[in-house]
Amino acid sequence: MRLTFISSLLADDTPVTGFEIATLAIINELRHAGIELCFVGFTRAGFRPLRPNEVSLGEISFENAGAGAVKKAGWVARAMARRLPVGAAKLAVLSPEEMRQAIASAGPSDGYVLNSIQMPTAYPFLATDKPSIFVAHNVEHQSAAENAVNARSALMRFLYAREARLLEAAEERLCHEARLVLTLSAMDAQKLCPRQEERCIPLALSIGRQSRADDRQRAYDIGLIGNWSWAPNRIGLDWFIENVAPLLPPDLRVGIAGRFDRRPPAAPACVSYLGRVPDAQSFVLSCRVMALATKGGTGVQLKTIETFEEGMPAVATRAALRGVDFLPANVVVAEDPEAFASALVEQVESERAGRLARADGREFADRQRLALSAGLGRGISLFREALSADARGGAGRMAEWSPAVNRMRG
Repeated sequence: MRLTFISSLLADDTPVTGFEIATLAIINELRHAGIELCFVGFTRAGFRPLRPNEVSLGEISFENAGAGAVKKAGWVARAMARRLPVGAAKLAVLSPEEMRQAIASAGPSDGYVLNSIQMPTAYPFLATDKPSIFVAHNVEHQSAAENAVNARSALMRFLYAREARLLEAAEERLCHEARLVLTLSAMDAQKLCPRQEERCIPLALSIGRQSRADDRQRAYDIGLIGNWSWAPNRIGLDWFIENVAPLLPPDLRVGIAGRFDRRPPAAPACVSYLGRVPDAQSFVLSCRVMALATKGGTGVQLKTIETFEEGMPAVATRAALRGVDFLPANVVVAEDPEAFASALVEQVESERAGRLARADGREFADRQRLALSAGLGRGISLFREALSADARGGAGRMAEWSPAVNRMRG
């Protein structure tokens, strides 16, 4: 089976963002399952040379971080004019004919893999031109609704609420039109497909990076890392700074790595903002304990996966554990600020005294990889059933292949 993998960005060999890491993990597992892939997507400036199985839709820059006020205003204006969510409007720069020609130039395929909601929202025909698999990295409308609640201005509340309405409609349409929906957590599967569970498969994720030996060099007692320009991440960071950090002893060193698209929140003197670090893995290993302070969003937290695969001691909220079924022994779960701060202090003191150490993250990584392989294997089997049903009966395909789906799930 040959599938066309359609994404906002062509996959890079050295992924940086959580979206890119998750995308590459899914691509690698599809290949491992014997699927032949070709790729269609935009590229950033300076992207590596294209490969024979890749088609570029052109260079694009659509990240909020680094974009000026004029450019952001232009994105919003385009979104309003086209009645699209802003993320989709950024990508809606080609005509339907241009997009179809670009996809055709990638060669024949049996169907499309639609990687996240943005491209099939910018180009709705992608979900119906061929049988499609929708990879839902997040429940985007829920994240947008949370952002609206937490927005600090009336304008941002209006824009996020608008996003939530449009994204909910887009996700509902796509989950109905796609033959298969893949999510990154069981919680997301329940939210996206409450009445179509037979077509929705939750996956697990593994970063798959080689763990480094512990050199015992500690620059920080507590570490946080993330893309803080993404609003759901910023909600968790603001919660930590406003509610947890003031409860920590002033002699604890807190390092916060990651980029911002606006000024970082005011913090106690023990907190250092480091910006985007050149080596995220080195930063994580330079901390005694990781704080996984997720308080919003959906999907899986790649910083949680990275922390556990490195075997790092950590304190985590329940939201940080989405998509994780196995909790390492050196991880504490805490929800309210007092419990979170107390657990951090206890973990740091134990690490300093030698009573708490890094775990062997290979067990966690192996469990994640096995779960990813099993979930994607089930999904591909369901998709093949859908294609067979299409070939046999056309309009009756759902009635024909849903019983086979239910047998597999049982």
